[in-house]
Amino acid sequence: MSLKEIQNQVDEWIKSHGVRYFNELTNMAQLTEEVGEVARIIARRYGEQSEKESDKNKDLGEELADVIFVAVCLANQTGVDLEKAFERKMKVKTERDHDRHANNPKLYS
Repeated sequence: MSLKEIQNQVDEWIKSHGVRYFNELTNMAQLTEEVGEVARIIARRYGEQSEKESDKNKDLGEELADVIFVAVCLANQTGVDLEKAFERKMKVKTERDHDRHANNPKLYS
């Protein structure tokens, strides 16, 4: 599925189930909350914190999908074409970082 299709799917869902988009500030707060849930899973499952019993059944993929959903909502309501923006970002990263990581000795230790 393309990013354009994802943006359209989220827009259709909002129109048919969500009544309307939450305002941008509310969605920004929601995005922060969802990223926090991802951080909690990563910190406890892959980091040094012990995982609480209540966190053991949390689905990282579902939480990442929540982040994507809210980010897409923000893109839709602010007129951002994520497909074009992502293509531009990949071009910039490729040009800027072409040799950067390959020449980073920290990555080989």
